[in-house]
Amino acid sequence: MPLPERKPAWLRVRLPAGHNLKRFQGLKDRFRELDLHTVCEEARCPNIFECWGEGTATIMILGDTCTRGCRFCAVNTGDPGGLVDPREPENTGRALAGMDLAYVVLTMVDRDDLLDGGADHVARTVQRIKEHSPKLLVETLVGDFRGRRRDVDLLVGEGRPDVFAHNVEVVPSLQRRIRDVRCSWDRSVEVLRWAREAGANVTKTSLMVGIGETEAEVIEAMQRLRAADVDVLTIGQYLRPSPKHAEVQRYVEPAEFADYERRGLELGFKFVASGPLVRSSYRAAEAFIKGILVGVDQPIADRYGRKPRLRVVG
Repeated sequence: MPLPERKPAWLRVRLPAGHNLKRFQGLKDRFRELDLHTVCEEARCPNIFECWGEGTATIMILGDTCTRGCRFCAVNTGDPGGLVDPREPENTGRALAGMDLAYVVLTMVDRDDLLDGGADHVARTVQRIKEHSPKLLVETLVGDFRGRRRDVDLLVGEGRPDVFAHNVEVVPSLQRRIRDVRCSWDRSVEVLRWAREAGANVTKTSLMVGIGETEAEVIEAMQRLRAADVDVLTIGQYLRPSPKHAEVQRYVEPAEFADYERRGLELGFKFVASGPLVRSSYRAAEAFIKGILVGVDQPIADRYGRKPRLRVVG
Protein backbone atom coordinates (compact mmCIF):
# COMPACT_ATOMS: atom_id res chain seq x y z
CA MET A 1 0.00 0.00 0.00
CA PRO A 2 1.49 3.39 -0.99
CA LEU A 3 2.07 5.98 1.72
CA PRO A 4 -0.41 8.87 1.92
CA GLU A 5 0.79 12.15 0.41
CA ARG A 6 0.50 13.90 3.75
CA LYS A 7 1.84 12.63 7.04
CA PRO A 8 -0.77 11.42 9.54
CA ALA A 9 -1.99 13.90 12.13
CA TRP A 10 0.00 12.19 14.88
CA LEU A 11 3.25 13.07 13.07
CA ARG A 12 2.63 16.79 12.74
CA VAL A 13 4.77 19.00 14.95
CA ARG A 14 3.53 22.24 16.42
CA LEU A 15 5.84 25.25 16.19
CA PRO A 16 6.75 27.05 19.42
CA ALA A 17 5.13 30.31 20.39
CA GLY A 18 5.47 32.96 23.07
CA HIS A 19 7.82 32.04 25.92
CA ASN A 20 8.78 28.72 24.31
CA LEU A 21 9.77 30.43 21.06
CA LYS A 22 11.91 32.92 22.98
CA ARG A 23 13.59 30.11 24.93
CA PHE A 24 14.16 28.10 21.74
CA GLN A 25 15.89 31.04 20.07
CA GLY A 26 17.87 31.78 23.20
CA LEU A 27 19.25 28.25 23.36
CA LYS A 28 20.05 28.30 19.66
CA ASP A 29 22.00 31.53 20.03
CA ARG A 30 23.80 30.19 23.11
CA PHE A 31 24.90 27.01 21.33
CA ARG A 32 26.22 29.08 18.41
CA GLU A 33 28.09 31.39 20.77
CA LEU A 34 29.76 28.43 22.50
CA ASP A 35 30.40 26.55 19.24
CA LEU A 36 28.55 23.47 20.53
CA HIS A 37 26.92 21.02 18.12
CA THR A 38 23.54 19.49 18.92
CA VAL A 39 22.21 16.24 17.52
CA CYS A 40 18.81 17.94 17.59
CA GLU A 41 19.93 20.00 14.59
CA GLU A 42 22.38 17.62 12.92
CA ALA A 43 19.91 14.72 12.86
CA ARG A 44 16.92 17.00 12.11
CA CYS A 45 14.97 15.74 15.09
CA PRO A 46 11.20 16.45 14.83
CA ASN A 47 11.08 17.34 18.54
CA ILE A 48 13.60 20.17 18.34
CA PHE A 49 11.03 22.95 18.81
CA GLU A 50 9.29 21.16 21.65
CA CYS A 51 12.42 20.18 23.56
CA TRP A 52 14.37 23.38 22.98
CA GLY A 53 11.26 25.39 23.77
CA GLU A 54 11.23 23.67 27.15
CA GLY A 55 14.96 24.20 27.60
CA THR A 56 16.42 20.75 26.87
CA ALA A 57 18.84 19.58 24.19
CA THR A 58 21.31 16.83 23.33
CA ILE A 59 24.94 17.94 22.94
CA MET A 60 27.08 16.30 20.24
CA ILE A 61 30.83 16.23 20.82
CA LEU A 62 33.83 15.09 18.74
CA GLY A 63 32.76 17.21 15.78
CA ASP A 64 29.87 17.00 13.34
CA THR A 65 31.38 14.58 10.79
CA CYS A 66 30.74 10.85 11.21
CA THR A 67 33.08 8.24 9.74
CA ARG A 68 30.12 6.00 8.88
CA GLY A 69 27.24 6.44 6.47
CA CYS A 70 24.00 4.85 7.65
CA ARG A 71 21.00 5.13 5.29
CA PHE A 72 18.73 6.64 7.94
CA CYS A 73 21.00 9.36 9.35
CA ALA A 74 21.29 13.01 8.29
CA VAL A 75 24.59 13.69 10.08
CA ASN A 76 27.51 14.60 7.78
CA THR A 77 29.73 11.71 6.66
CA GLY A 78 33.45 11.98 5.95
CA ASP A 79 36.96 11.62 7.36
CA PRO A 80 37.77 13.97 10.28
CA GLY A 81 41.41 12.97 9.92
CA GLY A 82 41.95 12.30 13.62
CA LEU A 83 41.22 15.91 14.58
CA VAL A 84 39.94 16.41 18.13
CA ASP A 85 39.51 19.67 20.05
CA PRO A 86 41.37 19.11 23.35
CA ARG A 87 39.51 22.07 24.87
CA GLU A 88 36.09 20.53 24.25
CA PRO A 89 35.71 18.60 27.55
CA GLU A 90 36.42 21.68 29.66
CA ASN A 91 34.46 24.03 27.40
CA THR A 92 31.46 21.70 27.42
CA GLY A 93 31.54 21.44 31.19
CA ARG A 94 31.65 25.20 31.60
CA ALA A 95 28.97 25.81 28.99
CA LEU A 96 26.49 23.37 30.52
CA ALA A 97 27.10 24.74 34.00
CA GLY A 98 26.04 28.13 32.72
CA MET A 99 22.78 26.68 31.41
CA ASP A 100 21.82 25.10 34.75
CA LEU A 101 20.34 21.92 33.28
CA ALA A 102 19.04 19.00 35.34
CA TYR A 103 19.89 16.26 32.81
CA VAL A 104 21.95 16.24 29.65
CA VAL A 105 22.46 13.71 26.86
CA LEU A 106 26.04 13.73 25.60
CA THR A 107 26.23 12.06 22.21
CA MET A 108 28.91 11.64 19.54
CA VAL A 109 29.51 10.84 15.90
CA ASP A 110 31.34 7.58 15.14
CA ARG A 111 35.08 8.25 15.11
CA ASP A 112 36.69 5.19 13.52
CA ASP A 113 39.69 7.44 12.75
CA LEU A 114 40.64 7.49 16.46
CA LEU A 115 42.48 4.62 18.14
CA ASP A 116 39.97 4.44 20.98
CA GLY A 117 36.96 5.65 18.97
CA GLY A 118 36.79 8.74 21.17
CA ALA A 119 36.14 6.85 24.44
CA ASP A 120 38.72 8.78 26.47
CA HIS A 121 37.48 12.12 25.12
CA VAL A 122 33.89 11.28 26.11
CA ALA A 123 34.99 10.10 29.55
CA ARG A 124 36.95 13.32 30.16
CA THR A 125 33.96 15.38 29.01
CA VAL A 126 31.70 13.64 31.53
CA GLN A 127 34.30 14.24 34.23
CA ARG A 128 34.48 17.96 33.45
CA ILE A 129 30.69 18.25 33.37
CA LYS A 130 30.46 16.62 36.79
CA GLU A 131 33.19 18.86 38.18
CA HIS A 132 31.35 21.99 37.11
CA SER A 133 27.84 20.67 37.83
CA PRO A 134 27.96 17.91 40.50
CA LYS A 135 24.18 17.45 40.53
CA LEU A 136 23.80 17.25 36.75
CA LEU A 137 22.79 13.78 35.52
CA VAL A 138 24.68 12.76 32.38
CA GLU A 139 23.70 10.23 29.73
CA THR A 140 26.30 9.19 27.15
CA LEU A 141 24.85 8.06 23.82
CA VAL A 142 27.87 6.58 22.06
CA GLY A 143 28.99 4.44 19.13
CA ASP A 144 30.18 0.84 19.20
CA PHE A 145 33.92 1.65 19.37
CA ARG A 146 34.40 -0.99 16.65
CA GLY A 147 33.67 -3.70 19.19
CA ARG A 148 36.59 -2.99 21.52
CA ARG A 149 35.59 -3.86 25.05
CA ARG A 150 38.49 -1.93 26.57
CA ASP A 151 37.01 1.31 25.22
CA VAL A 152 33.62 0.57 26.75
CA ASP A 153 35.33 -0.27 30.05
CA LEU A 154 37.29 2.99 29.88
CA LEU A 155 34.23 5.15 29.30
CA VAL A 156 32.15 3.50 32.02
CA GLY A 157 35.02 3.18 34.50
CA GLU A 158 36.62 6.60 34.05
CA GLY A 159 33.68 8.73 32.95
CA ARG A 160 31.05 7.09 35.16
CA PRO A 161 28.03 8.39 33.22
CA ASP A 162 24.68 8.04 34.96
CA VAL A 163 23.24 6.36 31.86
CA PHE A 164 25.09 4.44 29.15
CA ALA A 165 23.21 4.43 25.84
CA HIS A 166 24.02 2.84 22.49
CA ASN A 167 21.41 2.43 19.75
CA VAL A 168 20.77 -0.76 17.82
CA GLU A 169 18.61 1.44 15.53
CA VAL A 170 16.72 -1.27 13.59
CA VAL A 171 15.72 -4.93 13.91
CA PRO A 172 18.45 -7.47 13.04
CA SER A 173 17.08 -8.32 9.58
CA LEU A 174 17.49 -4.68 8.45
CA GLN A 175 20.99 -4.28 9.82
CA ARG A 176 22.94 -4.63 6.56
CA ARG A 177 20.44 -2.66 4.45
CA ILE A 178 20.01 0.34 6.77
CA ARG A 179 23.12 0.69 8.92
CA ASP A 180 26.70 1.19 7.74
CA VAL A 181 28.47 -2.05 6.78
CA ARG A 182 30.88 -1.52 9.69
CA CYS A 183 28.00 -1.78 12.17
CA SER A 184 26.74 -5.06 13.63
CA TRP A 185 23.54 -5.76 15.56
CA ASP A 186 25.21 -8.48 17.62
CA ARG A 187 28.12 -6.17 18.38
CA SER A 188 25.77 -3.42 19.49
CA VAL A 189 24.08 -5.78 21.93
CA GLU A 190 27.49 -6.86 23.22
CA VAL A 191 28.45 -3.21 23.80
CA LEU A 192 25.33 -2.78 25.94
CA ARG A 193 26.11 -6.00 27.81
CA TRP A 194 29.74 -4.95 28.39
CA ALA A 195 28.60 -1.60 29.76
CA ARG A 196 26.41 -3.37 32.29
CA GLU A 197 29.26 -5.68 33.29
CA ALA A 198 31.58 -2.67 33.60
CA GLY A 199 29.23 -1.15 36.17
CA ALA A 200 26.85 1.10 34.22
CA ASN A 201 23.91 2.15 36.42
CA VAL A 202 21.39 2.23 33.58
CA THR A 203 21.69 0.96 29.99
CA LYS A 204 19.51 2.24 27.19
CA THR A 205 18.93 1.70 23.46
CA SER A 206 16.56 2.73 20.66
CA LEU A 207 14.68 1.21 17.74
CA MET A 208 13.14 2.84 14.65
CA VAL A 209 10.02 1.33 13.08
CA GLY A 210 8.20 1.91 9.82
CA ILE A 211 11.35 1.16 7.84
CA GLY A 212 10.56 -2.40 6.74
CA GLU A 213 10.34 -4.51 9.89
CA THR A 214 7.47 -6.72 11.06
CA GLU A 215 5.81 -6.59 14.47
CA ALA A 216 7.19 -10.05 15.25
CA GLU A 217 10.72 -8.84 14.49
CA VAL A 218 10.31 -5.90 16.85
CA ILE A 219 9.20 -8.21 19.67
CA GLU A 220 12.11 -10.57 18.98
CA ALA A 221 14.56 -7.65 19.07
CA MET A 222 13.08 -6.54 22.40
CA GLN A 223 13.54 -10.03 23.80
CA ARG A 224 17.18 -10.11 22.76
CA LEU A 225 17.79 -6.69 24.31
CA ARG A 226 16.27 -7.77 27.60
CA ALA A 227 18.47 -10.88 27.53
CA ALA A 228 21.40 -8.44 27.53
CA ASP A 229 19.90 -6.75 30.62
CA VAL A 230 19.09 -3.46 28.86
CA ASP A 231 17.02 -1.24 31.17
CA VAL A 232 15.41 1.35 28.92
CA LEU A 233 14.10 1.18 25.35
CA THR A 234 12.75 3.94 23.12
CA ILE A 235 10.80 3.18 19.94
CA GLY A 236 9.87 5.80 17.35
CA GLN A 237 8.70 6.28 13.78
CA TYR A 238 11.44 6.50 11.15
CA LEU A 239 11.16 9.71 9.13
CA ARG A 240 13.20 10.11 5.96
CA PRO A 241 15.67 13.03 6.27
CA SER A 242 16.09 13.47 2.50
CA PRO A 243 15.42 11.68 -0.83
CA LYS A 244 18.86 10.04 -0.69
CA HIS A 245 18.03 8.22 2.54
CA ALA A 246 16.06 4.98 3.01
CA GLU A 247 12.36 5.26 2.24
CA VAL A 248 9.63 5.12 4.87
CA GLN A 249 7.75 1.86 4.38
CA ARG A 250 4.73 2.66 6.54
CA TYR A 251 3.45 5.03 9.19
CA VAL A 252 3.00 3.00 12.35
CA GLU A 253 -0.33 3.54 14.12
CA PRO A 254 -0.28 4.91 17.70
CA ALA A 255 -2.04 1.76 18.90
CA GLU A 256 0.89 -0.36 17.71
CA PHE A 257 3.33 1.87 19.57
CA ALA A 258 1.20 1.47 22.71
CA ASP A 259 1.32 -2.30 22.28
CA TYR A 260 5.13 -2.22 22.01
CA GLU A 261 5.25 -0.25 25.25
CA ARG A 262 3.02 -2.77 27.00
CA ARG A 263 4.98 -5.75 25.67
CA GLY A 264 8.28 -4.16 26.63
CA LEU A 265 7.21 -3.59 30.21
CA GLU A 266 6.00 -7.19 30.38
CA LEU A 267 9.44 -8.31 29.20
CA GLY A 268 11.04 -6.49 32.12
CA PHE A 269 12.34 -3.18 30.76
CA LYS A 270 12.35 -0.56 33.50
CA PHE A 271 10.87 1.89 31.03
CA VAL A 272 9.71 1.90 27.41
CA ALA A 273 9.05 5.21 25.63
CA SER A 274 7.16 4.20 22.49
CA GLY A 275 5.42 6.67 20.20
CA PRO A 276 5.48 8.19 16.70
CA LEU A 277 7.72 11.13 17.58
CA VAL A 278 9.77 9.46 20.31
CA ARG A 279 13.51 9.59 19.71
CA SER A 280 16.40 8.13 21.69
CA SER A 281 16.94 11.41 23.56
CA TYR A 282 13.29 12.42 23.91
CA ARG A 283 12.64 14.07 27.24
CA ALA A 284 9.96 11.61 28.41
CA ALA A 285 12.57 8.88 28.67
CA GLU A 286 15.13 11.25 30.18
CA ALA A 287 12.73 12.34 32.90
CA PHE A 288 11.92 8.75 33.76
CA ILE A 289 15.59 7.76 33.93
CA LYS A 290 16.16 10.73 36.20
CA GLY A 291 13.44 9.25 38.40
CA ILE A 292 15.23 5.88 38.47
CA LEU A 293 18.55 7.44 39.38
CA VAL A 294 17.33 9.72 42.15
CA GLY A 295 14.88 7.17 43.51
CA VAL A 296 11.63 8.97 42.79
CA ASP A 297 8.70 6.69 43.59
CA GLN A 298 6.05 7.48 40.97
CA PRO A 299 3.94 5.17 38.78
CA ILE A 300 5.15 4.76 35.20
CA ALA A 301 1.80 5.64 33.67
CA ASP A 302 1.51 8.83 35.71
CA ARG A 303 5.08 9.86 35.03
CA TYR A 304 4.92 9.28 31.29
CA GLY A 305 1.30 10.25 30.77
CA ARG A 306 1.85 13.72 32.15
CA LYS A 307 4.98 14.24 30.01
CA PRO A 308 7.32 15.27 32.85
CA ARG A 309 9.72 17.96 31.71
CA LEU A 310 13.31 18.79 32.41
CA ARG A 311 13.76 22.51 32.26
CA VAL A 312 16.39 25.20 32.38
CA VAL A 313 16.09 27.12 35.62
CA GLY A 314 16.03 30.89 35.34
